[in-house]
Amino acid sequence: MSADLAVSTSHVVVAPMLAALATAVATLATRRYGDVQRVLSLLGIGAYGAFVVLLTGTVLSGGTLTYQLSAWPAPFGITLVADALAVFMLSLAALVTVAILAYSVAYVGDQGQRVSYHPLFHFMLLGVSGSFLTGDVFNLFVWFEVMLMPSYVFVVFYSGPRHTAAALQYTVLNLVGSALMLVAIGGLYATTGTLNMADLARRLADPAAFGIDPAPVLGLSAILFIVFALKAGIVPFQFWVPPAYRAAPAPISAFLAGVTKKVGVYAIVRLYFTVFAVGAVEGGLGLPGLSGGSFLAFFGPVLFLMALASMLVGGIGAVSRDNLDDVFAYSSIGQVGFIVLPLGVVATVGDHSLGAPVTDLQVLGIVAALVYSLNHAVAKSLLFMVSGAVHDIAGTIELDRLGGITTRYPVLAGSFFVGSLALIGIPPLSGFFGKLLVFDTGGRALAAGAPGAGLALAGALVGAIFTIAYLSRTWTKAFWGGVTPVVENGTRSVVLVAVVAALALVVVAIGIGFDPVYSFAESAAEAALDTEAYVDAVDPEVVTHE
Repeated sequence: MSADLAVSTSHVVVAPMLAALATAVATLATRRYGDVQRVLSLLGIGAYGAFVVLLTGTVLSGGTLTYQLSAWPAPFGITLVADALAVFMLSLAALVTVAILAYSVAYVGDQGQRVSYHPLFHFMLLGVSGSFLTGDVFNLFVWFEVMLMPSYVFVVFYSGPRHTAAALQYTVLNLVGSALMLVAIGGLYATTGTLNMADLARRLADPAAFGIDPAPVLGLSAILFIVFALKAGIVPFQFWVPPAYRAAPAPISAFLAGVTKKVGVYAIVRLYFTVFAVGAVEGGLGLPGLSGGSFLAFFGPVLFLMALASMLVGGIGAVSRDNLDDVFAYSSIGQVGFIVLPLGVVATVGDHSLGAPVTDLQVLGIVAALVYSLNHAVAKSLLFMVSGAVHDIAGTIELDRLGGITTRYPVLAGSFFVGSLALIGIPPLSGFFGKLLVFDTGGRALAAGAPGAGLALAGALVGAIFTIAYLSRTWTKAFWGGVTPVVENGTRSVVLVAVVAALALVVVAIGIGFDPVYSFAESAAEAALDTEAYVDAVDPEVVTHE
């Protein structure tokens, strides 16, 4: 790539973020003009999606792109990095948020849209995008906060007692998490002398040359891990999920479950497989059951146990709930277990030192997590929007007061059926491949003699059975049986059902056209595991400046 071409293509890295920021400002400025605001919001999300497609094509065809804000060189300036992993997550976010915003325009009342909904939505999307693209740990904290602040408002959007209580819990927990994250970031800077991710990986790969003691870094990275697990809603940090998802408007519950939860998952993959993976404590960790001194020798078993606990807690909770939002919220806890399980299985497999060859099993584990993340983002967003449409039609989402939706609204019922089958893992839907890859990871790990692989397969099987149980129960009670009385909402309900049906078609399309999706996820997994390439891309000697 020539220098001029590199300069021109590097600017596309910031394009999705600029689209989200410009739309947030424009919708805030036009809040007195509802129709204009909605048009600008829809145009803005369209531009965001187009820029993500452009950035994705550029990265997949030309390699990792970096952008130095204000031309300050790395590791001193603010670095944005767009590699295959970052653009995979951006594509996931764009795919889901376009549908969510189209649904929101019909679902949210005129007053709510005019006052705050659209600016907050795009600011939250800005925070998500910045989290995926940032190249340093401190700015990961900054973008987390940009993402979280609008979500506090969304959880209390309806301002009732239940919403206020959920928002208070959600806000306090996230503020505690943010404080812990700042403490860990300050400690990392004091210990390593840098917060740039590429520079941090380079220093951890040769700690003696930089006077770094790896043991405190491991402890500080463990604090960060707690924060990311809290953001992702992984057990035992899942207790905020049901009340927050239940209190927020249906499209925001879809946003929280489908997109913002994946930011925590992305942070785990990026930091612990790209950056901290190269770190090791000389002489071993000295902990029972853990061999070797690699940081991932510590985090692998922790991820593994948290994944199994998430599948169990989420499954039991979903089976015992009596309204759609609660079922889907607990389901989200269980499904994130499927996402992090393959990460835990492969975390201790192979050599993670800088420049070491990457094994096929390591790549497979990351691919499984990414594909399952994509399926969960689309299918769970679909189900939360089905819940909103059901409430719009029937005036309730209580299972005991529903029934016969298949008779009155077959398209809506069919969309729920598709989303449910995707979570269960029925071919040829997207969820089949995600679940297949999770089981394949466990099977190959078992064949390779990896510790705990058999337990991982058993846990995944139990989680899959729970998924079948609670979704079958929901289908039988809410969509089958006697006819539910309806509350007519005219064209509004038609729009909601149309958006839900379109997202159901996306679920089908991902499964039928899975080959390019797998290739994309494989490129993202290789990028996550290739620390040396990530370091080289951000090296101050070769980085392209504005």
